[in-house]
Amino acid sequence: MKSGIFITFEGVDGCGKTTQISLLDEYLCGKNKKVLLTREPGSGMLGSRIRELLLNFEGSISPNCESFLFLADRAQHVDCMIKPALAEGKIVLCDRFIDSTLAYQGYGRGLDINQVKYLNDLAISGLKPDLTIVFDVEARESLSRLHRSKDRMEAEDIEFFERVREGYLEIAKQEPERVRVIDASGSVEAIYKKVVKLVESF
Repeated sequence: MKSGIFITFEGVDGCGKTTQISLLDEYLCGKNKKVLLTREPGSGMLGSRIRELLLNFEGSISPNCESFLFLADRAQHVDCMIKPALAEGKIVLCDRFIDSTLAYQGYGRGLDINQVKYLNDLAISGLKPDLTIVFDVEARESLSRLHRSKDRMEAEDIEFFERVREGYLEIAKQEPERVRVIDASGSVEAIYKKVVKLVESF
């Protein structure tokens, strides 16, 4: 039985979610909460190998293959890490989850949205986040924040990321109880205050 809380962080690459999830982890640990900080893809030994393929494979990967790799990583992640942590009463903070596949492979790559939702449901075995925070920022601004060498996903063109961003906003519109959007165009500190206020009120 699930007794913990499951919170996911979403948004286009460079939106600042990874910084914010680390800050929230520090905040909650400072309040003596039991927290599991994790990410997709790439948690655990198997996940790290799948992540290497997804982000650094030098050949072409079809959209369908890409989706199945993300979903395989997710199924392993849910069964071996997330569900056990929730059963222990932990707060699970996950950097990317089901909405990333829907936004990137569905809206971004143009795969059938209903099919992606169905496959997501198979991978998560009924587990959905209690709260999802989408960090919204213009695609051009988010990509300008990437000061390191770009991986395979980050190297896509601006039009791809604009579709991904619109996908996230559409998901939030369809599931307003679960998905909350935060304007991520401000300072790290200003955004962090919004995150804490949202999580505390939740």
